[in-house]
Amino acid sequence: MNILILGSGGREHALAWAVMQNPKCDKLIVAPGNAGIAQIAEIAALDIEDGGAVAEFAQENAIDFVIVGPEAPLAAGVADQLRDTGLLVFGPSAEAARLEASKSFTKEICDAAGAPTAAYAHFTDAAAAREYVRTQGAPIVVKADGLAAGKGVIVAMDEQAALDAIDDMFGGAFGGAGAEVVIEEFMEGEEASLFVLCDGKDILPVGTAQDHKRVGEGDTGPNTGGMGAYSPAPLLSPDVERRAIEEIVRPTIEEMARRGIPYQGVLYAGLMIKDGQPRLVEYNVRFGDPECQVLMMRLGAQALDLMQAAAEGRLAEAWVNWADDHAMTVVLAARGYPGAYEKGSVIGGLDTLPESSFEMCFHAGTAERDGRIVAVGGRVLNATARGATLQEACDRAYAMVDAIHWPEGFCRRDIGWRALKNL
Repeated sequence: MNILILGSGGREHALAWAVMQNPKCDKLIVAPGNAGIAQIAEIAALDIEDGGAVAEFAQENAIDFVIVGPEAPLAAGVADQLRDTGLLVFGPSAEAARLEASKSFTKEICDAAGAPTAAYAHFTDAAAAREYVRTQGAPIVVKADGLAAGKGVIVAMDEQAALDAIDDMFGGAFGGAGAEVVIEEFMEGEEASLFVLCDGKDILPVGTAQDHKRVGEGDTGPNTGGMGAYSPAPLLSPDVERRAIEEIVRPTIEEMARRGIPYQGVLYAGLMIKDGQPRLVEYNVRFGDPECQVLMMRLGAQALDLMQAAAEGRLAEAWVNWADDHAMTVVLAARGYPGAYEKGSVIGGLDTLPESSFEMCFHAGTAERDGRIVAVGGRVLNATARGATLQEACDRAYAMVDAIHWPEGFCRRDIGWRALKNL
């Protein structure tokens, strides 16, 4: 089977790594890829949001299966264009991808499905949004309605912060994503993520995780795309996971099908859990990053079989073969991230790192220049490890971090702190 993965981040490196473990993969191309991916697969310079160009490339390279990594090409309808040419694709249609591309659409679906989530209001006018905040008070959550690379959510603990967020969003701080704004009730509890595969009708849970969005230790500072993650999430007990599936995920999939928008791909439910009751924070229509890294480390080669079953509508006959283990990933980012940061610094020590089914360093914002690996993004590396316990996975991940020589980078040293303190 010839496979094409679209994307260039740590998520796509992890997907590529898992796919390459499966003997049914004869050839793997990743577009546009990164320096780490180039060490295990072919990479191709391709505009992954140009569905016509991707379809032409797939035809020229005899591709059998396309896995779409990021949300932007999904929202742009790339999966639709590929399917129109007869290709097998893992990823939802543009209409179904609105579950991530439009927060107001998701709220509408949740209302119709009866799925528990935060109370909200939707605004296209800054003055009306500001008045709503003054009426509701703080804490309150302000969200850009569209795609904002995981950064368009402001949890405002005071009224002024909410008003500033509204001004920023309508002022263009998040581009077109902030042209409309959703303002939500602040939900108390602890967040965790549930991942399910969908084939339009059936669903299959494929793992739980918790990530760390804040840049600073102790979960302080501004939100980022994610500074680390671990799996499984202790917070998502079997009973809580069952409730999330039956009360939130399954009703959503059924409502989408009822509207003639069958959902196929991975659906990532961000959940707020309090007193054993899950409520939906948001949906994402792709694997999380860095959650994908820990999920792929635990799933390994079977990930390809499961994604193929979802794409072919065969999830009813699929199952996950879980090892009783844990995984953790620690993100190394460029100093200054999520604000301004320098590019081009050289990263040393990568050739000394272990590469096995228990330890892998997945690349994100890297490139190769003159035979050296350099940082070209905000989030740059993902030191990822498995272990029989979460502590063992943590120790292995941070041992990898400590073996990397990159003075221009930083990481959080407390990934997994909530779960580890309860051990």
